[in-house]
Amino acid sequence: MAAIKPQNPLNLRAVKCTTGCSKLDALLAGGVPCGLVTELVGESTAGKTQLCLQLVLTALLPKSLGGISSSSLYIHSEFPFPLRRLDALSRSFSQTTSCLPDPPLDHILVRGVHSATDLLAVLDRVHFLMSGPSQSSGQLPIGLIVIDSIAALFRADFDCNAVDMRRRSGMFFAIAVRLKHLASRFGVAIVVTNQVMDILNEEKVRVGNYEYVWSSGRKVGAALGLGWGSCVNVRLFLSKTASSVMTDDNRRKMMVVFGPHLPKGSCEFVIRRHGVFGIS
Repeated sequence: MAAIKPQNPLNLRAVKCTTGCSKLDALLAGGVPCGLVTELVGESTAGKTQLCLQLVLTALLPKSLGGISSSSLYIHSEFPFPLRRLDALSRSFSQTTSCLPDPPLDHILVRGVHSATDLLAVLDRVHFLMSGPSQSSGQLPIGLIVIDSIAALFRADFDCNAVDMRRRSGMFFAIAVRLKHLASRFGVAIVVTNQVMDILNEEKVRVGNYEYVWSSGRKVGAALGLGWGSCVNVRLFLSKTASSVMTDDNRRKMMVVFGPHLPKGSCEFVIRRHGVFGIS
């Protein structure tokens, strides 16, 4: 993994990283916040990875354009990494702005992990590198860390018994402690993607603004349960409507589930060849 420059945590603490879309930025009060852990929840093809790929490019933009003038670390647990899609997006962005470093992909660090233990090891390494002296004068400092996805790391490693459930909860909190420490100490924006699970009973457990949401005609909630929900600062739900599934419509919806600085709200968006864009 390439060297990571340390940075002054006060520089980014109150800064937002633009999503690359003014409508989505308006919903998020300016963009994805630095210094906090933001979770994107949604079913497959809801747009989580597409938005993350867009964010690692917008993070490279100068602050005058809503970026944070920073490199990104993209930690992925779903294989293969969508390099071709990222390359296509970077080419589209480069055509619309001259403010990206050339080539932009040189400032996006990618690391694959296969388990929660792997993730903890990478996060410890990131903390060590960011705390130490700069190793590369040409590398922008890290301002954004993406983990895509957290749920995939817990699908196979833990069984549904009391011992494994306790071990899983302990791993949740160990990861959360490291993420929040990186966010608060270094002022980075951290974005984590999560999957959904079907809500099959009528028990109501309210988390933030919603007890559940509808996506593709299914009543769903965030995977990993309430324990993990307490580990993130901001939760955004990305959903697809039943009609969009039936008609092959490209519309999605982003909803604010909770966030210390965000009111309840939503915005429809579409995924195009050249990016993710809000439409209402």
